[in-house]
Amino acid sequence: MASKEVILIASGDLRLSANRMCWPAQKAMEQKVTAAIRKEGCKVRRGHPYKKAERHGFIASQKEGMEIFRNIPNDAPLIVAEAVWQFSHHVLPGLTTHKGPILTVANWNGQWPGLVGMLNLNGSLTKAGVDYSTLWSLNFTDGFFKRGLREWLDTGRVTHDTSHVRDLRNYRLPDHNRTVGESLAADLQNEKAIMGVFDEGCMGMFNAIIPDHLLNPTGLFKERLSQSALFAEMQAVSDKEALAVRSWLERKGLTFDVGKKPKTELTDDQILWQCKMYIAAIRIADDYGCDTIGIQYQQGLNATCPASDLVEGILNNVDRPPVKSREGDRVLYKGNALPHFNEVDECAGLDALITNRVWRSLRQPPETTLHDVRWGEHYKGRGVNDYVWVFLISGGAPPA
Repeated sequence: MASKEVILIASGDLRLSANRMCWPAQKAMEQKVTAAIRKEGCKVRRGHPYKKAERHGFIASQKEGMEIFRNIPNDAPLIVAEAVWQFSHHVLPGLTTHKGPILTVANWNGQWPGLVGMLNLNGSLTKAGVDYSTLWSLNFTDGFFKRGLREWLDTGRVTHDTSHVRDLRNYRLPDHNRTVGESLAADLQNEKAIMGVFDEGCMGMFNAIIPDHLLNPTGLFKERLSQSALFAEMQAVSDKEALAVRSWLERKGLTFDVGKKPKTELTDDQILWQCKMYIAAIRIADDYGCDTIGIQYQQGLNATCPASDLVEGILNNVDRPPVKSREGDRVLYKGNALPHFNEVDECAGLDALITNRVWRSLRQPPETTLHDVRWGEHYKGRGVNDYVWVFLISGGAPPA
């Protein structure tokens, strides 16, 4: 590299509470990354300061990110270091026009989803056509990380071993499976289906938005819906209807551990409103003929009502509380799950719809959800002696 000074930045959450809570882990990770760079003979300069009044050092909005990038040399070697979940659009605008080499780095740690945050940014950069390299590490002193960092500092890119990758064109499905897949694909293209999107673009996930001209050839078309309409529909659901949903769940064996403090405990009122959201979501989906829906929640609804986790999980389950039309003359989506894609991740929505149809055609339980690959390590104990991956998700997990 022509310059031996590396600029380091950190994209964070939009929510102040999350940034404050996660800052100690980010600070510790940055210290380790900085030490590794200095050992290679390079200087490190943070591209933005710690914000004393806010008690964290993250870039916390798209506006702030643009302002910061105006003061970063366009050809500087740039590292985006992530120990936490982050909103990619905070830094994506600046990264799309940055001319210097870009390296995304995450900590291999199960405390906060830094790995997920980095992978989300990587997906957004890939979709935007931005060249970048990526590395990860548990402690930033291992050979894998040091070799990759040294290569990036010397050449501006990291070369990864991809010998495990196989060309899909060289793989042929068994004839029966291929016939089933082609038949289902043809049905979707010919009959069409509707994806209901309650406010597109959750948490800056540019990678989670499928452009219409790429989605539509599959046979799936978006119905762009509003979370405000969902909230309005919730007001029209009676307490009696909502309580009937809760009673159904409790008869099935679900136990709610309730308390009195809404900020730290699950309350009866929160359960009531989640049950209302469940009914409202199904009714709106029926209005528009949706085959799958996604509720953003993280922005918008989070300021007005309880989280949608329970709603999403129930929707993804075949065995779920019945919901009737407003007139009471029809049971909506009777005997079927209504696949819900968490945080309006449209890629997950397309996957969920296809998976649901494939499994139904094979007479298998069609429940599906999405997961974050959060972290993994070798675990020994309780009869296990193997590498264990941790899959987590904030909502959408069906009881089945």
